[in-house]
Amino acid sequence: MDDFVDLCFMDFKEIVKTLIITGDSWRLHEIIDRFFRSISIVNRESLAEIQNIQIEEIAVNLWNWTVTKRIELSVNESQTAKLCHIACKLVCMYGISVSSEEAIQRQTLMNMKTGKEWLDTGNAPIADEFFQAAMAGLEKLYVKLIQSCYTEANLTMHKITVEKGVFHVLSFQAESAVAQGDFQKASMCILRCKDMLMRLPEMTEYLHVLCYNLGVETGKQNKWKESSFWLSQSYEIGKMDKDSVEPEMLAKALRLLATVYLACDDEEYYNKALIAVLLANKEHLDPAGLFLKMRVLMKGKTCNGELLEAVMEILHLAMPLEFCLSITQFLIDNKRDSVGFCFLRIISDHFKLAEDSRKVLLFYIDILLQKDQDLIAEEKIKEILIGHQTRSQLTRDLVNWLHNILWGKATRSFKVQNYTDALHWYCYSLKLYKCDQEDLDLVKLKRNMASCYLHLKQLDKAKEAVTEAEQQDPTNIFTQFCIFKIAVMEGNSDRALQIVGTLKKLLIDEKRDDDGLFESEVSPTKILRLAIQFALQNGQQFVAGKALEYLSQLSEDPEEVLGALKCLVRIILPQVSHMPESENKKKVMDRLLTYLNTALLKFSQRFDEDPSALDSRVNGANWFRKIAWNLALQSEKDRETMKKFFMVSYKLSLFCPSDQGLLIAQKTCLLVAAAVDLEQGRKASTTYEQTRLLRMSLEQTQKCKIVWNLLKQTGDFSGDDCGAMLLLYEFEIKTKTNDPSLYSFLESVWRRPDIEGRTLETMALLAMDKPAHYPTIARKALKKLLLILKKKEPIDVLKYSECMRNLINLLVSDGVSNTVLYSLKEIWGHLKSALSLISQTEGYPEEEILWLMIKSWNIGILMYSRNKYESAQRWAGLALDFLGHLGSLKTNYEAKVNLLYVNLMEALDKGWELRSAEMAERLSTLAAPPEDPGSVPSTQTAAHNRL
Repeated sequence: MDDFVDLCFMDFKEIVKTLIITGDSWRLHEIIDRFFRSISIVNRESLAEIQNIQIEEIAVNLWNWTVTKRIELSVNESQTAKLCHIACKLVCMYGISVSSEEAIQRQTLMNMKTGKEWLDTGNAPIADEFFQAAMAGLEKLYVKLIQSCYTEANLTMHKITVEKGVFHVLSFQAESAVAQGDFQKASMCILRCKDMLMRLPEMTEYLHVLCYNLGVETGKQNKWKESSFWLSQSYEIGKMDKDSVEPEMLAKALRLLATVYLACDDEEYYNKALIAVLLANKEHLDPAGLFLKMRVLMKGKTCNGELLEAVMEILHLAMPLEFCLSITQFLIDNKRDSVGFCFLRIISDHFKLAEDSRKVLLFYIDILLQKDQDLIAEEKIKEILIGHQTRSQLTRDLVNWLHNILWGKATRSFKVQNYTDALHWYCYSLKLYKCDQEDLDLVKLKRNMASCYLHLKQLDKAKEAVTEAEQQDPTNIFTQFCIFKIAVMEGNSDRALQIVGTLKKLLIDEKRDDDGLFESEVSPTKILRLAIQFALQNGQQFVAGKALEYLSQLSEDPEEVLGALKCLVRIILPQVSHMPESENKKKVMDRLLTYLNTALLKFSQRFDEDPSALDSRVNGANWFRKIAWNLALQSEKDRETMKKFFMVSYKLSLFCPSDQGLLIAQKTCLLVAAAVDLEQGRKASTTYEQTRLLRMSLEQTQKCKIVWNLLKQTGDFSGDDCGAMLLLYEFEIKTKTNDPSLYSFLESVWRRPDIEGRTLETMALLAMDKPAHYPTIARKALKKLLLILKKKEPIDVLKYSECMRNLINLLVSDGVSNTVLYSLKEIWGHLKSALSLISQTEGYPEEEILWLMIKSWNIGILMYSRNKYESAQRWAGLALDFLGHLGSLKTNYEAKVNLLYVNLMEALDKGWELRSAEMAERLSTLAAPPEDPGSVPSTQTAAHNRL
């Protein structure tokens, strides 16, 4: 509706003005389309503010601009039809019933023209609407003219004008009906036009050509009966006025009519075809008509006698020799040998010139060789050669013809593997070149002979022939191919590899054309394919591999490239599985990786092409995917190479239909790739390199999350820890790169009800693994871990004690002296919680209880040093509580702790100088034990062990 609103409220004149001044800018087609969409929903009421005369002016300006500028501005047929449509609709909008004769004529003409434009674009239904409007306009015009005419002469003139318009509309409607498959309507329209020709003789040629074109069009659609009707009408209409239609055109229509009758392949139409071609030849004698007559006679199984009479007629009509020879060939091709050879003898006697006699003789030799009458043909060839060498030489054209005949015979023998016979005929051709040694055709001949010698295992003769060819044309690709085959057959791998390199260079430099040889069917890249096949057949796998590499690089056909890569992989793969780890194996694996990446690129191109070969492409992608997977498994000792193979396997899997098995493979590929990049990121020597690797790992992790979510929908994967690993990978990457999205990511993690304790434990370690430093996150993870451990029955005391130690260490991170006061309450709560658990549960590690006792005592000393004497007393009391739960270690610490506690209490009671050096020394003796027996692995080690 936006277009409608624009059209109603914009100045219509300005719209057309804008369209006209737009010229050939890129906006032209956009404006035309917008204007066309708008006109379909506009009526006279919506343009009430615009006067009729203004609408007419706008329409006429637009029409004239369209007619004059369509070619200059490269406006296509569809856009032209739309512009005519718009102008015509605008003209008709201001009321045809009250229009003048001139206005009605203009509207009728515009309707006819617009309908024809739509018809030319292939939109017949819309065209019909305008043709109907034009016919209605002509009827109104006729009535108006009758009313206004006062003389008989004027009335006759106006009737002819209207009748000519009706004629054109009917002819257009016939074209439209044919386009829509309505033969009955089309024929009715044409017959009405035909009836009008008596009054409009000047339209005869137009209608004749129209019927001929309709016959051609329907014939292309194999509608033989319809086509025969239109061609018959074309002939009949043409006969009505022979002054306007040339006999050549009448004969052309009749010949096509006869051809259509033949295509019906029905005995009923044979006589019709013969009558049509006889009439055509009567109207205008033409070689095409005579040849068609022979086709018709042959189709009708005419006896040999009648055929001979027909061909004799051709001689009497003074047809040229070449045409007579073509008739002879036609007879022989259709198994009328007796008539053909008889006619050939007659031709030989008829054409007396020496040049013509030689042509007939060469033609005779060719026919004999086609019919395998080799002995007779050979005698005639010897006669020609003797005459050529001793008397008058053959012209260049005749020499070339004889070469073609001999090579054709040799090629046929070659194809049936009769190489000796092929050489026999090539030798005759060779004798012709004694007079012209520089001819490049001689080089082609030498190559052909070399190929024959190779098949006969006569290497010396093959080398001699190809050496002569190389001397004259060293850069010819077929010559080099022959040399390659000789090198392979001799087992000379180095020479074969050298020639393969030469072939590659020649293929890059230019595309060679080698007409006239049996090799002429070979495309440039097929030369490499043939070299590959030949090398493999002769056990030269290394040579074949190099040629396959070049083929994959040079071919523009994705299917051919993929086939070459598949062969390459099949050749190299068995070798790799038996190779020990070495630099050489690394190079081979890198080559395989290159092949797989090339295959991936070709699949990316092919999947945008024809969908009909989708199954083949999917099977190919799946084959390469599995190869990449297996190579990844074989590269376990080289993590980077393993990652690359897995990533290629994943990318290839994107071209395969998704199922559970494929999703599992994709998950594994991405998970390994993410782990490898993460591992390398940890070891990176520079911040830039670390960030790059970690970001790559994050990318693979996020892709893997998508695959994992899809995979979970296909079955139960509760035993798979992929989700936890992905969480930890993403967490580690975000902490090490200071990713701003870290905290929003953690919000979803903390809300997860199924998060495992070991995941929280690893998160705590990773949060403090350099360069990450997030003690708050680590503490939160450990607290959640403690809650989980407390809820389990029975409680895992060892894991609880380890988690408690890590949490206290985070709160008292760099020694007791740096502990901030606001964390003491939290530390106190955790220690009391641990004490409560120790009191209620057996098995709490004694060294951990000792560690908690020492930590409590040290905090008490810290409080003492800060003059917090009551707090110091409480912390020291807590240490005594832990002391009470010690086992074998209690005797080592009990006396010392109790003595220190008594000293501290005595000092507090008597008001001694608590900050004296003597008192500080006495109280701190427990602050730093010789060794902390409850040590745990470092953060870095623990995190890496977990992952």
